[in-house]
Amino acid sequence: MSALSFRGFTYMFLIVFLIWSSNFEACIARRGKHWRHSSSRDASAALYKKKGKSYGNGHNKNHGGGSKPKPPSHKGTPTLPKPPPHKNIPSPPYPPPSNEDNPSTPPPKPYIGGHSSSTTFNVLDFGAKGDGKTDDTKAFQAAWAEACKVEASTMVVPSDYVFFVGPISFSGPYCKPNIVFQLDGTIVAPTNPNAWGRGLLQWLEFTKLVGITIQGSGVIDGKGSVWWQDHQYDDPIDDEEKLIVPLNQTVPSPPLPIQSELGGKMPSVKPTALRFYGSFNPTVTGITIVNSPQCHLKFDNCNGVMVHNVSISSPGNSPNTDGIHLQNSKDVLIYGSSMACGDDCISIQTGCSNVYVHNVNCGPGHGISIGSLGKDNTRACVSNITVRDVIMHNTMTGVRIKTWQGGSGSVQGILFSNIQVSEVQFPIVIDQFYCDKRTCKNQTSAVSLAGINYERIRGTYTVMPVHFACSDSLPCVDVSLTSVELKPIQEQNHLYDPFCWQTYGELKTPTVPPIGCLQIGKPTNNRIQTDHDVC
Repeated sequence: MSALSFRGFTYMFLIVFLIWSSNFEACIARRGKHWRHSSSRDASAALYKKKGKSYGNGHNKNHGGGSKPKPPSHKGTPTLPKPPPHKNIPSPPYPPPSNEDNPSTPPPKPYIGGHSSSTTFNVLDFGAKGDGKTDDTKAFQAAWAEACKVEASTMVVPSDYVFFVGPISFSGPYCKPNIVFQLDGTIVAPTNPNAWGRGLLQWLEFTKLVGITIQGSGVIDGKGSVWWQDHQYDDPIDDEEKLIVPLNQTVPSPPLPIQSELGGKMPSVKPTALRFYGSFNPTVTGITIVNSPQCHLKFDNCNGVMVHNVSISSPGNSPNTDGIHLQNSKDVLIYGSSMACGDDCISIQTGCSNVYVHNVNCGPGHGISIGSLGKDNTRACVSNITVRDVIMHNTMTGVRIKTWQGGSGSVQGILFSNIQVSEVQFPIVIDQFYCDKRTCKNQTSAVSLAGINYERIRGTYTVMPVHFACSDSLPCVDVSLTSVELKPIQEQNHLYDPFCWQTYGELKTPTVPPIGCLQIGKPTNNRIQTDHDVC
């Protein structure tokens, strides 16, 4: 009985075990689809964590005794791309960040610093010393020669160095376009007469280039005082100075000179510090130019000129040290700059058109001038010039047009607007009898002036508010004045009333002081210009 009872108990235990085992496998089969989908996501994340591990079909083996379920459907689920092969990529100097949270994001590129790129050419790498004494001219030439070969390259003149550089030309026309001359250090000119031979017209020259840009926080120092001491009395005088000197009975003292090296005399031809010739879209920004022997910055035969945030400085009694000189150049924009010099802050010569000057500080100096034009019976053409939003302090003239007798051509389409003057000797000037000698021959032909507009010229003067001296044979026409308010500074100088000669136009508003000498309308005997006169 006991044996039967034990055997029965055993059969019952086997039956219960088989039933329980069958239910367990069914449960595993029912959960399989969701569990394997989760495992697939885990395998995807593991793709970027474990190199060389294949996730196969993305499913774990079934450890139960039931039948193998069908693989889950992946319709609508993006397929992860295979990682690209690693070809000669150097290991970064730090461990790459983990991408477990976003496996599709590639690791960042390694940082590589401390080396010049293939498009950057530092003058120090070409032998420049930057000690202010060693001649670095050849190093600059070598760096430029390499930069010239690469489009949009950068030639670097680094900060915290002083580079002694002789006369040099950075020239095309075979240079690649859009080169940047990054000037952050200081460049100084030689004061040894032997470095200049018999004299040169420029010191640093950029010629026949496309898209050349000079930028940075550096300084160009022309060491001009060694030139001024030798030729301070040899330079032509400005015509307005002849009106001023008899009033004060004094001649401005020359700037204190420094001696040139070896005690020699500098050549009679004084160079411009920075000159551009025959270039398209040249830009100068950020730099400072000081003490040029003659003009500080000159553009000749250039198109698309841009100058902004530039500082120019030389003593107010340094001879012929114009700030910016424009000649035969078109489409010019000058703004956001300061100029203190011994001649015109900006000089606009023949062949210039579409010039726009705004937000400029000028002083000391001779103001902003168009001309002189027509010297030696030449033909001059200037048109479409706008000068506005300018502050002038302690200058000889404010806004001025000056032409020689005997010239031909025309000046037309001129606007001087919103000019603030303080202690300016002659704020508004037209002079068609310009002469840089003590006497000049009278001649009947002249450069014609038409469409000259003055608006919102305000401030103080020390000699004469308005000086209009136009040609007898070809008077100035269409001269208009709007909101002109000029008040005298009561000093020792004798003050003069406005002066007009052969000047015709319109007072659009009352002026201070009243300019009663302006003739309203047009001259009755104004001769018709010939083809030789018209530009």
